[in-house]
Amino acid sequence: MTDNLAQLRERASGCTSCRLAQTRTNVVFGVGNPNARVMFIGEGPGKNEDEQGEPFVGRAGQLLDRMLGGINLFRDKNIYIANMVKCRPPENRDPAPDEVSECIGYLREQIKLIHPKILVCLGRIAAQYLITPDFKVTKQHGEFFERGDFLMMGTLHPAAILRNPGQKALAFEDFVGLRHRILELCPEVYEGIE
Repeated sequence: MTDNLAQLRERASGCTSCRLAQTRTNVVFGVGNPNARVMFIGEGPGKNEDEQGEPFVGRAGQLLDRMLGGINLFRDKNIYIANMVKCRPPENRDPAPDEVSECIGYLREQIKLIHPKILVCLGRIAAQYLITPDFKVTKQHGEFFERGDFLMMGTLHPAAILRNPGQKALAFEDFVGLRHRILELCPEVYEGIE
């Protein structure tokens, strides 16, 4: 185990454990408050993320930021955002099981170092790996699950909302529910946030 996020980021930046390393431009490690009580986890970086080295920076990321802002969460202040795999799967395909198994150790270490109380899985893939393999995002989005020391929730992926804008209201309801849980479990998330 690494002592801090900077060391872990350095280790991840040189990783060549799976085939995704061969086609990446940048390792997309994660961004946000290293002491966040709430952590958002996606499946893997897309084209914009690969180019910029930061998760959720394209159109889906802009939508995510607007939804987060609607409940006073901000990537530069009171949350942390990461992905299961740190390198972009070609053509934005789902990460393969062997790629996830090679890379998930970095995410586990991020979680241990950050030690959030609430983990939010963005999309079906992340929820199936991290909450339960049979997670149905269209039916179970917004539900909370206790897993060890964490409260976990799966919600619709911002890219899926862009493809199906009718789901935006459902996803935002999940975020409103998340805000209530934050206020119950870790209200300090909102300290100093206007």
